Amino acid sequence: MKFALKSIATVSLFSALTVLPILSSAELASAQTARGMTGSYVGAGVSVSPTNSDDDQILGGNVQGRLDIQELPVSLRAAYLFNGDNSALMPILSYDIGIAPNTNLYVGGGYSFVLGNENTASPLGNQNAPFVTLGAETAVQRNVVLYSDVKVGFDAYRNSSDTAVSVQVGGAYRF
Repeated sequence: MKFALKSIATVSLFSALTVLPILSSAELASAQTARGMTGSYVGAGVSVSPTNSDDDQILGGNVQGRLDIQELPVSLRAAYLFNGDNSALMPILSYDIGIAPNTNLYVGGGYSFVLGNENTASPLGNQNAPFVTLGAETAVQRNVVLYSDVKVGFDAYRNSSDTAVSVQVGGAYRF
């Protein structure tokens, strides 16, 4: 249990250090009106799940994408989270909030479909479940995006009402 709490603290600190520079860049852009980041992307990165049914930390990967809906502050997203034992596929609808030029915060939700064995946990649980997500994305160059988000799955474990948490960080190609 101490390892799990230490892992949660480490992931929380890492997430805060990732998002804080993005948030502080909003102050620099306060004189400008910004829609935020536009465009669609596909990318990959690392997933860390500080919670699972065995109280072990699960390290894995992610493939994520965004389809920008022009003229609306919404995006269609998809995420595939995986580790050595299991994986989950997640369609997502998000509301995007431009906080600076080429930078968004987003909040959304969807449904996680676990693709593998129900006896092993994916980065977001071992059964199909609804989830919410909160994230940030920024274009650091014309076609390069960095993203980070947290996904929280509800009733995501078989034989348990525990909540699943997964943190993703990655880089993407914007088109």
